[in-house]
Amino acid sequence: MTTAIITLASAARLDHLRRQEEWIRIVAPDCIRVVVQLDPEPDHAFGGDALHVPPGADGLRLAAGRNRGAAEAIARGADLLVFLDVDCLPHPDMIGAYERSAGQDRTLLCGPVTYLPAGVIPASPAEADRSLAPHAARPAPTAGAVQAATDAEWDLFWSLSFACTAATWDAIGGFDERYEGYGGEDTDFAHRARAAGATLHWVGGAHALHQYHATSKPPWQHLDDILRNGRLFASTWGRWPMLGWIEAFAEAGAVENVDGDWRRVPPAR
Repeated sequence: MTTAIITLASAARLDHLRRQEEWIRIVAPDCIRVVVQLDPEPDHAFGGDALHVPPGADGLRLAAGRNRGAAEAIARGADLLVFLDVDCLPHPDMIGAYERSAGQDRTLLCGPVTYLPAGVIPASPAEADRSLAPHAARPAPTAGAVQAATDAEWDLFWSLSFACTAATWDAIGGFDERYEGYGGEDTDFAHRARAAGATLHWVGGAHALHQYHATSKPPWQHLDDILRNGRLFASTWGRWPMLGWIEAFAEAGAVENVDGDWRRVPPAR
């Protein structure tokens, strides 16, 4: 099996990308490596092999970037596509766990993700186990176990770390490139996968460690992206995604539901 690791990156995450590259050289030196830069202009700091997908009118084109990275990986002979967020470091067992679970086509594979606290970064992959604390919102089977997702768990699909065969990717048709900016494109991808007859499995031992960066809860800087992409999702699937964030915005008085459509509250006159 020929495996590719595909990562989307920007200049703001260059340090995280470099640390990820260091770990990949140790734990997966034989994998095809595809990096897609999402900044407006290509940056030579990413190296001459990095692909470039500039932002669209509404922000970073994450969906288009993943599609471009997958096409490059498949063109270079990849049988298995592993998508790893730029903030994520691969556990020494991650690639092997995905490869051992990839025998069935039309299957999405998701490993556990640990969010590292501020100031905590294992010195090397050999020390990764000391920091493992998988996010409680998603199933985390024991190493070696593969657990089929229930119908209710499809919305738990994250693009932070997942894998599928090239055949499965082709059957799904990739990500919907109408999504730009923050949010919604990965949940849409999961629904596209299920509509294409795919299954979703949680892969024990396929750990990724998410490097810390500051965030806001709810993500106010992405409010308009969430409304725009949420509306696109609703027009396709008949319901709104990201309701946790939307309801937090509503509680703060920033958005309201008008006839089933979430929108900004007009400024007071």
